[in-house]
Amino acid sequence: MFRNQILPTLGLLILLWQTQTHAASNQSAIATAHPLATQAGLDILEQGGNAFDAAVAISATLAVVEPAGSGLGGGGFWLLRRNLDGLEVMIDGREKAPLSAHQDMYLDENGKVTDNLSRTGAISAGIPGLPAALVHIANKYGRLPLSTSLQPAIHHAANGFAIGERHRRMLSFRHEIIKQSTAADIFLENGEIPQPDARLIQKDLAKTLAILAHHGKKGFYTGEIAEKLVRGVKNAGGIWSLQDLEAYRIIEREPIYGTYRDIKITSAALPSSGGIVLIEALNILSAYDLNSVDATTRMHLIVEALRRAYHDRALYLGDPDFIEIPQKRLLSSDYAAGLRSTIRQDKALPSKHLAGWSQDEEKGSDTTHFSIIDNEGNRVAATLSINFPFGSGFVAPGTGVLLNNEMDDFVSLAGAMNGYGLVGGIANSIQPGKRMLSSMTPTFLEDKKRIAVLGTPGGSRIISMVLLAILDFAKDHGPESWVKVKRFHHQYIPDQILYEKDGLTEPEIEALTKLGHQFKEKSYQYGNMQAVQFDKQTRQFSAASDPRGEG
Repeated sequence: MFRNQILPTLGLLILLWQTQTHAASNQSAIATAHPLATQAGLDILEQGGNAFDAAVAISATLAVVEPAGSGLGGGGFWLLRRNLDGLEVMIDGREKAPLSAHQDMYLDENGKVTDNLSRTGAISAGIPGLPAALVHIANKYGRLPLSTSLQPAIHHAANGFAIGERHRRMLSFRHEIIKQSTAADIFLENGEIPQPDARLIQKDLAKTLAILAHHGKKGFYTGEIAEKLVRGVKNAGGIWSLQDLEAYRIIEREPIYGTYRDIKITSAALPSSGGIVLIEALNILSAYDLNSVDATTRMHLIVEALRRAYHDRALYLGDPDFIEIPQKRLLSSDYAAGLRSTIRQDKALPSKHLAGWSQDEEKGSDTTHFSIIDNEGNRVAATLSINFPFGSGFVAPGTGVLLNNEMDDFVSLAGAMNGYGLVGGIANSIQPGKRMLSSMTPTFLEDKKRIAVLGTPGGSRIISMVLLAILDFAKDHGPESWVKVKRFHHQYIPDQILYEKDGLTEPEIEALTKLGHQFKEKSYQYGNMQAVQFDKQTRQFSAASDPRGEG
């Protein structure tokens, strides 16, 4: 529901908080994709919460104020470090396939993938993990009641907020889908995209959040809300059941670890491919002095490393609870050396020499990320998603919950591309109760001088964006530089360097073309990186929000 009303801006997406009674060493830093989410995190810290309480508040608030990127109907990964005892853990709140799901559910009578069936409507939605993750993090790692941490989100859902230009842009991308769905009454105004600064009010979502705050996990996964979700999904042609919701469980996983140039890297574990692909690519690059070679050679080597790492993603990676993953081999320096031996600095290796060939089919992307370091040294890097902007475009009536379309992240047919142009095989096939593979890459960095927390949305391009930021960190640059790095990407198939608008110069393209590379320029600058840093020597915090976003 909308009400046209101009609201005063809350200013920067990145806010540094310092209590009146503490020195600079007692600061906290937060970077999120929306000022209201950042403010929610700061408010929780001021009430005595820690980084984990703030993460709950931010996650829930983003579900309200950035519905294109995340929500209660989606999932994500929360990388946590508790500084008191050094515990590092990844909270896996990834969506799961319904128990009635099967490998052929998106194929037609001829065994071919049905266009958009896995991307639109209730049939495309996996079982959400975000509500369970919020409860788990609050109960196990926070110090404030869940009801306190959810209060900012409840407030913004019930009272509304002024939508921004990015929200309107994401709506335009999915306008026709939303216009024909139950989400139209919430996000559109008479079927059209609302005017700038129109006020979005989500009363049903506020009620759902309030029930979650009062009853915890049972408030969402059983009872009134669960019944409304299942009834709405089934009436719209989906396959959810009450058993699906009641059976959902959070999993705590050991993060993926690696090093690059004396930088300790902690990143996302499976079912996110982010950590493995990121560290495999960095392992390949570790033998090169990227700062001494010319710009063309540097980009060529990065592309060739990404090509090989994404090839392994397609071949081997999936839900580790369902298949055996050769993780130790993929992360080993010896394996990286073998892959490196196939790289020529004077010539690109066509992807068809690694495996079969497919044609391009790339679509839009949206997710969200936030980063926190609190005054106790606790850290959170969280990347959340409902997959495409506004997910499936379907809201279960009476809940306000916009459902994901993460089922598209499975492989419906070996070798077929999903909405991000990614291919895969049986490792990421659809099975009941299975978690789909992801590219989300929440990451911690640490060397002798600095600690950093970073991540970004961007679908299949997330891993390459984080990699480019790490290479910039290795140059001793700070967060303001990492989030501004020009972005280019390769994911094995399609066999092309994809780059953001103005991401490569004409001389760079000409030089790389001579090495055998092909190109595709996006019509926009992509990504929305959120990064914070703590300098061990000066005891100062710094933070940066991607200028491509609303910062």
